[in-house]
Amino acid sequence: MASRAHSVGVLVFDGMKMLDLSGPAEVFSEANRYGAEYRLSIVAVGGAPVRSSIGMSVPVDVEAAAADPFDTLLVVGGDLLPAGPVDPELAATAKALAAGAERVASVCTGAFVLGAAGLLEGKRATTHWQHTAALARSCPLTRVEPDAIFVRDGGTYTSAGVTAGIDLALALVEQDHGPDLSRKIARSLVVYMQRAGGQSQFSASLQGPAPRTPVLRMIQDAVQADPTADHGLDALAARVRVSPRHLTRMFRAELDTTPMKYVELIRFDRAKALLDAGHNATEAASLSGFPSYESLRRAFARHLGLSPTQYQQRFATTTPTSRAGTGR
Repeated sequence: MASRAHSVGVLVFDGMKMLDLSGPAEVFSEANRYGAEYRLSIVAVGGAPVRSSIGMSVPVDVEAAAADPFDTLLVVGGDLLPAGPVDPELAATAKALAAGAERVASVCTGAFVLGAAGLLEGKRATTHWQHTAALARSCPLTRVEPDAIFVRDGGTYTSAGVTAGIDLALALVEQDHGPDLSRKIARSLVVYMQRAGGQSQFSASLQGPAPRTPVLRMIQDAVQADPTADHGLDALAARVRVSPRHLTRMFRAELDTTPMKYVELIRFDRAKALLDAGHNATEAASLSGFPSYESLRRAFARHLGLSPTQYQQRFATTTPTSRAGTGR
């Protein structure tokens, strides 16, 4: 494979997620086995080794202020980034390194570093599903896409949680060398070249924060207590003694959704829990308030891009499904 060397600078810091570094690094290393030439350098403010989230010390190749420009800057994530202001020196370092890079990428909550550096303004971005709302609040000029595994906006890439850094690195390799090399790497690492469905299939709930308004909390409690009951718009409005139009306005104002979509989300979450518990898709539809399996299937397609059966196969157990003729 004839190609020029491609330098990748990985910006790390104390508390960084180890897999955010090691996952993409393995992809680039595997690419080199097939003839690419990625040169990985670990950089940090001050140049001293950093402590990862698992307690392992990570050596640093070069102090960030002394680093030559990189072709790709990759910023890893850390658990503390969504909780508070990003360290100003870390954000300034990311901004300075990005200025000399052809493309900039982040893994997981590394998006908060890019956001604090002003590198996501006017762009689309994503991060771990648990923190997409926080990223949207901290970066009001960024269009956050909560279901994406990774997002490319021009020369800026952001990815979802931890293992999505592998998906991101595969996409970067494909951009540099085409899909054939990326496919070889995916097969070698035993990962999908492109996952089916977005990251919401991994989330615990799609409901978001509980309503603040007592009327809306009453509706939430009623639907959760018995999702199979009549929860049509007229029935909900009558339960809380307001008009259907006023109830719709309340949902729009506080939750930016409609009463019927909110009811579907509660039923959808219940169906996911039933599938996790071992119920088949038909039982899950009935027990969660969907009128039919087909309506449940459509809900799964809308929210996850998967069928109920595909979801259950992925998350029911870590035990591989027995193949015909091999089980007892």
